[in-house]
Formats: sequence, C-alpha cells, structure tokens
Amino acid sequence: MALGRLSRRNFMGGAIGVAAAVGTTTGFTTTARSSLWEEYLDAPYTHPQIPYVGSAGAHGGAARLPRPPVVANVLAYGATPDGSTDSTPAFDRALAAAGERGGGSVLVPPGTYRIDGYVHIGDSGVVLRGAGSGRTTLRATRSLTELLGPYGSRYGGTKSAWSWAGGLIWLSPRARHTALLAAIREKAWPFEGWTGNRRDEWTTLTPVRPARRGDRTVTVDDPAALRRGRFVILRLADDPGHTLLEHMAGGGPGPEAYTWDDKTKLTSYVPYEWPVRITRVEGHRVHLERPLPLDVRPEWDPRLISGITPLTGSGVTGLTLEAPLIPQSPHLLDKGFNGVTFQCAYDCWAEDVVVRHVDNGFGLVAASACTLRRTAVEGRGAHHPYFCREGAHDNLVEDFRIGARSVPAAPGTQLHGINVEGLSSHNVWSRGVMGTGTFDTHRGMPFANVRTEITVENDGRHGGDASAGPLYGARFAHWNVTVTNGRAGLVKLDGIAPYSATVGISEVREFDQIDVPDFAGELHARLEAYGAPGAVRPRNLYEAQRRFRRS
Repeated sequence: MALGRLSRRNFMGGAIGVAAAVGTTTGFTTTARSSLWEEYLDAPYTHPQIPYVGSAGAHGGAARLPRPPVVANVLAYGATPDGSTDSTPAFDRALAAAGERGGGSVLVPPGTYRIDGYVHIGDSGVVLRGAGSGRTTLRATRSLTELLGPYGSRYGGTKSAWSWAGGLIWLSPRARHTALLAAIREKAWPFEGWTGNRRDEWTTLTPVRPARRGDRTVTVDDPAALRRGRFVILRLADDPGHTLLEHMAGGGPGPEAYTWDDKTKLTSYVPYEWPVRITRVEGHRVHLERPLPLDVRPEWDPRLISGITPLTGSGVTGLTLEAPLIPQSPHLLDKGFNGVTFQCAYDCWAEDVVVRHVDNGFGLVAASACTLRRTAVEGRGAHHPYFCREGAHDNLVEDFRIGARSVPAAPGTQLHGINVEGLSSHNVWSRGVMGTGTFDTHRGMPFANVRTEITVENDGRHGGDASAGPLYGARFAHWNVTVTNGRAGLVKLDGIAPYSATVGISEVREFDQIDVPDFAGELHARLEAYGAPGAVRPRNLYEAQRRFRRS
C-alpha cells in the first residue's frame, strides 16, 4: 500500500487486529472503538493523552538527511590518522575553512585521530563527516574541566555542570558558544538556552493573539518583521496563579491544588520558549511548520520573539568518539568526558556515531528539531547516555543503542538512561535497545514526550531536585516497550503521570526506586495492551503518526 493512499480506515483496521489478538490481556478492551489509536485518529493534534510528534526531528523527521559536498579534508590541514600527534588544531582549521565557504562537509578519512582539545562546530551548514563509525575514530585525551575549567551549577552547591552540559564534539552557534565560555571562565554560571546567559537577549517581534494547542497558524498584531523561512521563538510567560504550568500538567483539580511557588528551579524554566520556522505569512495570519504545543492565552503574554541566531543544517556523521577508560566519577561530579552535544541548534543531526567510555553520551541542550540516528553509547557506563534538557523540543532519537557496562559500576556513581527534563516537550525516542538505564525524567516537568518500540533492561534510576517540581507533565506516551527485567518504575506510567498513555508494555512490578504521583486525584492516565509488547498495532507510535500525516 502506497503511503499516499494511507487513510484513517487503514489505521483503524490495524487497531481492530490488535484488539482481537490481545483481547484477553489485562486492562485492554476488545473493541476497536475504545482503542487509543482510534481515538487519536479523531483528534490527532489535540488528543488528551497522546501528543502529536509526527514532525519531530531535523527537516520534519526526514528519512534522508542532507549530505553537503566536501569542501575540506582534515588531512590537508595537518591531521594525523595514526594518532601520533594532536589533531585538534587541524580539525579547527578545516571546520573554520568550511564555515568561511558558507558550509559543506569536512572529511575525516579512515584512521584514529588524537584529540587533546575538543571539536567545536559553530557555523551553520558545516558537517563533520567520517568514513563510518567503524573506520574513523577520534580519541579524546582531556576532559572539559581540564580544557575549559570548572563549571558550577547556577542553582548553587558543589555539583559539576559538566555532568549534564557540553561535549567533546560540541555543536553550537559561534557567538552563543563564546558567550557561554566567557561566563564559565568568570564563574557566572549561565542559563544555556535561546535567550542568552541571563535570558535577556531577545526582542519582541509581535504579540500573538489567542490560539489552541494543535493550531498551525497564529494571528499576530504586527507581521512587519515576519517572513517565510524566518526562525522565531514563541514565548509564553507564566502568571501569578501558575496557570501555564497547570496547563502543561493537563489542568484540572490536581494541578490546580499543587503548590508551585516553592518549586524555584521549575519556575526558573519559564517563560517557555518554543523555536519554530514560519512557512507562510498571509496578512496577520502566520503559518508555522509545526502545530502549537500548547494553548496561547492572553494571561501568558504570548509573543513571537527573536533570540540567539541558531546553528542550522550542521551535523556529525560516520565516526566514533572514544574517551579514556578511567573510572566513572561520583554522581554529579563529572569531569566532562562527554560525547556529542547540540546546543541552540535547529535542524541539525548526528548519524552513525558511537561514543565510548564517556561521562555523558549525546546531549540536546535547548536544541530543537534535531535528529540523532543510528547512535550508540558503549563502554564503561555513562551518567546520562542521552540527555535532553533546558527546553529542548521536537527532537528525534531513533535506532539508538545503549550497551551494557563493560566494567562494574564504580561506588557512588549513577546511571540514568534516556533523560528528559526542564519543560522539554514533543521529543521522541524510537527503535532503541537499552542494555542498561531507564526512561529517566529529572523532574522539571517535561511534557508530551514519546518513547516507542524500545527494549530496556530497566536498571537505572531517575534524579532531580524537589525544587524542580513534578516528574511529568501531561501527554507522556510509552508505546510498545519490552522490559527485560520486569521492573515497572519510569516505564509504566498509569499510576504516576497525568494524562499519560502506557500501551503495549511488558508485565512489570514495582521494585527498587518507587515513585508516587505529584498530583492528587484522578490522573486521567490510560493503560492498554498491558503485557503484550510487540503485538500492539501500530508498533511504533511516531512512525504511525508520520504515515497518517502523509495520508
């Protein structure tokens, strides 16, 4: 059946098939009319439990990512593929040359390259291209602490922010990167997102009139500064009654009764900032490339703003980054042997990339619309194999793998898994195999995120300060998840996450870290096809949404 001819009827047939196949399992009804997928098809952008994520990823989740022509080769700039000398300066010169030419691929031929510094991609359109993760290896020798100095938490204490920030391959716009490093040197621990170190580097383009979650157009007061293709940020500020936070939690008596005022870390994450491109301007009506993630209400002072100029169209492909095999640091004291991090990046990607023996693997920090495809974290065990934080939205992590530890965990260490926090929303983890870790949320009320078609040895734990507020906002969906060790925590959501959907997971039980709901009363969570991973149809929620979008 051609994708162009897929219809609601075709998808309903799939729902009927799974209902018949697993009708005897606990908690799953046998009629197609009550299936969550059928319900979703009636309201794909506004369903109460299932978020729309069909546009997640670079270039709307494109199956084929750009492959710009080669404009530089690191060997021509002095890199040595036998690991005998430090190749960092050669990489820096080659990447700078590609940036000066307006973009292109920087070729890293087969070999092993010693990297005594770190690799920064700061110009849009520049792709670092190895010969394949099995043929090109970058061997890092020094941590970010050694290279850039200590990096403390803006919330105080003795934690190292290298435990959740930065990468030995770091993709971030040059001006933003320079400002961030200056703040680190000055020990003025910064915010890390789209509006600068103090969240004050933005300009109002226009106020926005009321709209609903799922709308693809908004009406603005003044369209003069807007045009097709412009990158803008939708800014929503909370009000004294915290109704924006209540809305992110799904609304109703539970969020209304919740105490928000003392959750100072959580309230520092607002205003909510959602980056998006404009696809068309018709008078005062502005068309957006993705549907709105939330309602737009007057009490939240909604406006389109300009902020940091993003890094766009850049990536890293076809290589392995290997850190020294040394013991993992105690929890929250990482030195910064981190892998690949995207920061203030949009429509960027990593593909066929392996990181090994790292403190933290792949990072999405205030990054949006990025794709991590065919990536893996291997070796001695990582603190955060994948981390998604500081308002990171609409990202796609697919065909990923977290290997089991190659050495026993050192005392006092922690391993989380696939992490999301800090009001991050509409991110997808799809088709993954996790030999260790868990579906981690560090509080900070992330919402509307999807994990689908994943096998997990659920042995990790979540973190998060109490001041960061709830573990979950509304519309988390865990769909077709095989749990190999039978542990429920952070996978089975119906007793913990508001307006959530748990569909087609293994039968599990509570042990080890056990959480209680943050919100009192009815959670409006849904559980279906319990005990039947692999039998549920559609098998992959993200891919089904993409097919339905194209029908």
